[in-house]
Amino acid sequence: MASHQRADWGDDWGGSGRRGRKPVEDIMLDDHAEIDSPYPDDDQRYGRNNYQDNSQFQPPPYQPPPYQSSAYGDPHHRLPALEPAAAPVMDYGRERYPSPWYQKKRTWTAVALVLILAIVVPVAVVVTRNKNRANAYPDYSAVNYTLLETYSGQTFFDNFNYYTGYDPAHGFVHYVPKEMAAQYNLTYASATTAVLKVDTSVTNASVPDASTGRFSVRVESKTQYPVGTLFLFDVVHTPFGCGTWPALWLSDPDPNVWPANGEIDVFEATNQGDSGNTASLHTAKGCDMTGVRRLMTGTAGQGDCYNGTNSNTGCGVEAGSAATYGKAFNQGGGGVMAVELRDAGIRIWSWLRGKLPADVEGGATPDPSTWGEAFADFPSTDCDIGDHFRNQSIIANIDLCGDLVEATWNDSGCASTCSDWVANYPQAFTDAYWEFGAFKVYKAL
Repeated sequence: MASHQRADWGDDWGGSGRRGRKPVEDIMLDDHAEIDSPYPDDDQRYGRNNYQDNSQFQPPPYQPPPYQSSAYGDPHHRLPALEPAAAPVMDYGRERYPSPWYQKKRTWTAVALVLILAIVVPVAVVVTRNKNRANAYPDYSAVNYTLLETYSGQTFFDNFNYYTGYDPAHGFVHYVPKEMAAQYNLTYASATTAVLKVDTSVTNASVPDASTGRFSVRVESKTQYPVGTLFLFDVVHTPFGCGTWPALWLSDPDPNVWPANGEIDVFEATNQGDSGNTASLHTAKGCDMTGVRRLMTGTAGQGDCYNGTNSNTGCGVEAGSAATYGKAFNQGGGGVMAVELRDAGIRIWSWLRGKLPADVEGGATPDPSTWGEAFADFPSTDCDIGDHFRNQSIIANIDLCGDLVEATWNDSGCASTCSDWVANYPQAFTDAYWEFGAFKVYKAL
């Protein structure tokens, strides 16, 4: 039997390992070297001499792959069994993506562009809107007014109803009716002024005493006024003292609709009132002074007028001077407050005695367009005045303790508790009274 000896492909094959080839003369051939290869040069080159004679080779019968018969039933026309074709994928070792890299890049570029537009466009709209709001200002052009009513003299309080219900501001107070106010000398009027005050006569020994609250007065004008009204309030003396919360304001007298028809605080302070006057609006939702252009001499506080925000502080404006309320205001002989309620906005002016405009002091028809900047300006930019202010009555009262006083009581420098002070120290309220000159009401023509 012929022996077979395999060619040795050692490390000498063209160098080392598998990189070269061994010289032809060193290749050992087997006994079949006499069989000629169709390509002898290649045989010698690669050492493939040990061919077998395959001239009689018969391949095995052909075995076709499985087929499905065609719909026509012809066995010579078969359809290959189909499997669901998978989408071409490219595997980067992290995740299999069904699309080429450049298509993925285009997709993410489009997504990024959409996201950028979704962010940039709203921001641009907000910035533009805020800029427009900051520059917008209503038309406060001159309006002709005519005198509608005057509250003055001994009949001053005949124009008012006396409120006797529970204090909605949770004060330590009893608002008394007209007859009881006369009995305790809490309201009275002369030819030139009208006075509204807190009781100073009830002591611990009185029957009834002040253990559940001290007597005071709240009056509301019988007439209610719409948008398109100008008010002039001549005030000679403002109430002040620990525990007091006096106000001269405009609102719908029905407490059940508050604040739907709005509230305008013309004069308001607490305790000694030595920080000056604050004018404010209190409304339902949708009246906001935040960021709007305002022309005024006062300092703006909170911007949102909605009573459900900022603990119902409203949107206030501080006068910034002690001379605008309390002892300093009174010593100067008081002054006049003007309130213009119109569709363009609400403006409030404050003048000390001796510095009144000529048309206010002389009794001529007033012209607000000549008065210069108001102390408080509430423009209609983001507040529909006609929608938020209706049925405005003139209201004057002196509350005792209550929400606003209690919120600042610990910093007031007064007694340990407000209710104890009010109940036991009647003599502390000798300065707690309003004294009014005359109220004049004008309507727009």
